[in-house]
Amino acid sequence: MADLQRVIGRSDELVEGGQGLRFEIPGTDVSGFAVRWHGHVRAYVNRCRHQATELDWNAGEFFDESKELLVCATHGALYRPSDGYCVAGPCAGARLEAVEVREEGGVIWVG
Repeated sequence: MADLQRVIGRSDELVEGGQGLRFEIPGTDVSGFAVRWHGHVRAYVNRCRHQATELDWNAGEFFDESKELLVCATHGALYRPSDGYCVAGPCAGARLEAVEVREEGGVIWVG
């Protein structure tokens, strides 16, 4: 079986509360995104739990104005970056689907 792990970016590309990295999830036709939150990289499937729309307005813009929560640009649902839990909006109580990610040697791996 092929190794589905791959590099999606450099560690220095993810700034705390800043622009996220979009990527294709290995072995699927689904996109994901990664952000840095409290020093750690978190990654999720780029799909709102209310309806299957991508979260970002513009590519890589996932945080709300406060830079404390992830926001669905279409429905306004707000998610905690730490665990993808929806704290407000039409899908309150649901969670974004997490994607396995790791940071090693100055690069970010997914898969």
